[in-house]
Amino acid sequence: MDISAQMLIFANVVEQGSISAAARSMGQTPSAVSKQIGFLEDQVHYRLLNRTRTGVSPTQEGKEFYEKCKAMADKFKEAEALISNLDGIPRGILRIACTVAFGKSQLIRVLPEFMEEYPEVQISLVLTDQEVDLQSEGFDAAVCFAEQRKNPDMVVRRIMCSRRVLCAAPSYLERRGIPTDFAALAKHNCLRISGNSGRNSWTTVEPDYGQDFEAQGNFDGNSTDVILHATLAGIGIARLPRYLTDQKFQSGELVHVMPEYSPPSTDIVVMFAERRNLAPKTRAFVDFLVRRFRDVADNQAIGSRAKGSD
Repeated sequence: MDISAQMLIFANVVEQGSISAAARSMGQTPSAVSKQIGFLEDQVHYRLLNRTRTGVSPTQEGKEFYEKCKAMADKFKEAEALISNLDGIPRGILRIACTVAFGKSQLIRVLPEFMEEYPEVQISLVLTDQEVDLQSEGFDAAVCFAEQRKNPDMVVRRIMCSRRVLCAAPSYLERRGIPTDFAALAKHNCLRISGNSGRNSWTTVEPDYGQDFEAQGNFDGNSTDVILHATLAGIGIARLPRYLTDQKFQSGELVHVMPEYSPPSTDIVVMFAERRNLAPKTRAFVDFLVRRFRDVADNQAIGSRAKGSD
């Protein structure tokens, strides 16, 4: 066995924390793995592992050597993944990031269709409203709002148009009354997104308020999902996307406030790395989302992009 293969074994042993565990993961015997580590130590003229009854840990020299071995192992995995994708069949772990509200209300409910269509793909989903760096965080794709694209090297494809509305729970409106214009709305408890002032500037159509109405109130939340539940609880009036509110309007849980007012819309997109050499699993996911959501009624809405995202 050449030294490069022994380096891969060494990296695996360090990561597993024991020779036995590494041997099981590689389908080898512990004695065979131990022998190869010994040959490697003879080659580099340093003891690389501290061996105890409970496992192994790298020596100081072993820690430094491991970093080089790990880099080589990562390159090997990349090459292995490239080869496995040559047949064009979507397979492997697909790591997805998605905004919380859209993920819970829309994305998760369509994933069974995708997984049935591509049974060799495993989904790893993270719901977050924080900005995501696909490359550094190891995501294959991110479902987000168009304005969340910060890296110009990332490619985006539009999934649907998200329209927004003002709404409140019946219990809140019974206590505080129903506003009919922005002058009246200014006297109400307007729910805010924390940490993002742009998302609390609600574009107006009334000259008395210029172009923006700053939502003011005694409650803020860190995601649209939090704001939705606060609205349902009767805390105040919120600006929410139609994909969250339409069923609530039908059930009577929410009331459409100032229905003649149409806040600007925003695009929901899927973001991924450059198109060239895109893994089949990622390409399949992107195409599925575009196909699955293109017939959504909101996709036909006409509107300009808002400053913030919901």
